[in-house]
Amino acid sequence: MAAALCVSLVAAAASDAVTGTDFAAVTPGRPILFPRDLGSHPEFRIEWWYVTGWLTTQRGEQLGFQITFFRTSLKIDPANSSAFAPRQLLIGHVAISDPTRGRLWQDQRIRRAGLGLAGALEGDTRVWIDGWSMEHDAGNYATNIDAENFSINLSLAETQPALLNGDSGVSSKGPSPKAASYYYSLPHMTVTGTIKRDTKPDRVTGEAWFDHEWSSEYLDSEASGWDWIGINLADGSALMAFRIRGLKGEARWAGGSLRNRDGKVQPFANTDVQFHGLRDWTSPRTGIRYPVQCQVAVGDRRFELRPLLDDQENDTRLSTGAIYWEGAVRAYEGNHLVGHGYLELTGYGERLQLNR
Repeated sequence: MAAALCVSLVAAAASDAVTGTDFAAVTPGRPILFPRDLGSHPEFRIEWWYVTGWLTTQRGEQLGFQITFFRTSLKIDPANSSAFAPRQLLIGHVAISDPTRGRLWQDQRIRRAGLGLAGALEGDTRVWIDGWSMEHDAGNYATNIDAENFSINLSLAETQPALLNGDSGVSSKGPSPKAASYYYSLPHMTVTGTIKRDTKPDRVTGEAWFDHEWSSEYLDSEASGWDWIGINLADGSALMAFRIRGLKGEARWAGGSLRNRDGKVQPFANTDVQFHGLRDWTSPRTGIRYPVQCQVAVGDRRFELRPLLDDQENDTRLSTGAIYWEGAVRAYEGNHLVGHGYLELTGYGERLQLNR
C-alpha cells in the first residue's frame, strides 16, 4: 500500500509539474521571528521539524528516539483546482534505538496534504499525518506516534531560547549563496511520556534536541550528502555541526554553532569544522558502510562520538527513497563523557537527492 501510494504521488506530481516555477530563496538579513517561523513555509520547497533525544525507562533502560516530519512543495499548474492535486507532500519518519533488544524500531508515512488527513499549519508548529502529530503550545511540544509494533507519546518542554544557526539563522550549505537554509534549534528540551514496544507502555524521561529547517536549494549539484550532529553537552551548552560531502566523498562545505552555558554563541565557518571517521560499520542488509564512530573537530575542541548501538540504519525507500544512518551517540572529550546526542549520515549508499 505505502509503495503504491508513493509511486502514484510521484507520478501525479510529474504529470502536473510546471517548468519555470520558482520557489522562494533563502535571503540573508531576513530575521527569524517567533511565533511566525515555528510554522510551515509553503513558499519554500522543503522543510522539516526534527526531534531526537535520549530516554531512560523506569527500569533504567537507555533508549534513543527520533521523530521527523518533512513537508515538500510540488510544482503544480495553478489552473489545476483539484483538491486531490498533490501541492504538498507530508512525510514522517520515526525510530527508537533499543540496545537492550539490539534493534532499531522504525516506521514511515507519506501522504498528500489536504482533506484533513495530513498537513502543516502556518504561524505555529502543528504538523500531522493521519494519527501521527507534532504540535506546539506555549513552550511545549506534544508528539503522538502510533507506529507499527511501537508507539511514542512525549511531551517536550523548552528550557533554553532558540539557537539561531549560521548567520542569525541563515545556514550556508555550499559555496553558492543559493545553497542555504533557514535553521534554528531548541537544545536541552526536557522530555516525559511513554514509549511502547510490543507490550505495555514504559514511562520515560530524558532530554531532546529539536531542529526546524526550511530551504528551496539545500544541496548543490556537486554535493552527495551530509554528516550532522546535535549534542546536548552536560554543562548546559549545545553543539551543532555538519559537513557536506562532495561527489567523491571529499569535504565540500561545513559549519556549526556552539552555544556556551553562559548563552554566548560561537558560530563555525567552513574551515572550522572537520569530521574524521574512526570506525566503520557495514549494514548486513544494504552493504553500505557508515563511519558510526568518529571525531568531530570544531574550532580548538575535539569530540569523539560513540554510537549507542551500531545498527541504526533507516530504510525509508517507501517515503523519501533514501537509506541513511541516524543514531544516538555519546560524546567524549578525551576520556570524559561530556554529552549525548544524535549523529546523522546521509548519501553513503548513493547520492542524496532532495530536489527531485
